[in-house]
Amino acid sequence: MTSLTQLKDRHALVTGGSTGIGAAIAAELARNGTHLVLVARDARQLEVTAADLQTRFGVAVLTIAVDLAEPGAVAHVLEAVEDAGIEIELLVNSAGMSSRGFVADSDPVVLRRLVELNVGALTELTASVVAGMVERGRGAIVNVASTGAYAPAPVLAAYAASKAYVLSFTQALWAETRDAGVRVVAVSPGPTRTPMNSSQRKGMRQPAQVARTVLRALEGAGPAVVDGAANAVTVAAIRLLPARVITAIARRAMGA
Repeated sequence: MTSLTQLKDRHALVTGGSTGIGAAIAAELARNGTHLVLVARDARQLEVTAADLQTRFGVAVLTIAVDLAEPGAVAHVLEAVEDAGIEIELLVNSAGMSSRGFVADSDPVVLRRLVELNVGALTELTASVVAGMVERGRGAIVNVASTGAYAPAPVLAAYAASKAYVLSFTQALWAETRDAGVRVVAVSPGPTRTPMNSSQRKGMRQPAQVARTVLRALEGAGPAVVDGAANAVTVAAIRLLPARVITAIARRAMGA
C-alpha cells in the first residue's frame, strides 16, 4: 500500500501524460501535491498540459517529448530525469497504442511498433526504475492494462495480447516486490473516452474516473484492479467461460 500522503512533494513519472488517461492521472496526482515528470510524443500538448497543472496546483512539472516506441527512448527519459536530480517515487506506465483490424490485413510495421510501445518500453522503464525503489524500500508502479488483457480479442489481437503481457508482468512483479516496500499494481480500464478511442458508445468511462481508480489502487494491496463496476462484472464472467466462447463473443462485439 502507498498512501497519497507519501507522494506529496515527491515525483511521479507518467508516460502518455499529455492527454487521455495519462493526463487525468497526472491531474489527480498534482491535486495531491505530487510533482510530475510527463512523457509523451507531442511536445506542444505536453507543454499545454504541464502549464495547466502548474497553474492549477502549483506543482513542478518536467516534460520530456519523446516517442517511447523508438530505440533509445527510455534511456533518454532516464538520463533527463537523472540530469534534473529527480528521484521517482511513482511510475505510471500509461502510454500505449492500439491497432484495429484482422492481423492478415494489418501493417506488420505498425504491429511491431505497438509491441515496442505497449510491451517493450513499459518493461524497460519499469525494470530501470524498480531497482532503485527496492533499494530504498519504498516506491510504487502502476501499469495501465485493459479489460482486453483478460481474453483474446479478434480485430484487436495485438493490442489485447500486449495488455495480457502487461497484466501478467505486473502480477509477477507484484509478487517479487511485495515484501520490499514497493507497491505494484495493474489497473485495467474498459472502453474509455480518450483520443485513442473515438467510439461514441454509451456507458464509456471518463479518463478522470479511471484516474481516481488508479489512486485508490495505489492505497490497496492486490496486484490487479479493474476500473468500473460493469467492467469488473465483465471480467468476472470472462474468467468463467472457455476461451473459444469468449473469442466468438468478442468477434461479434467488434462487428467482425
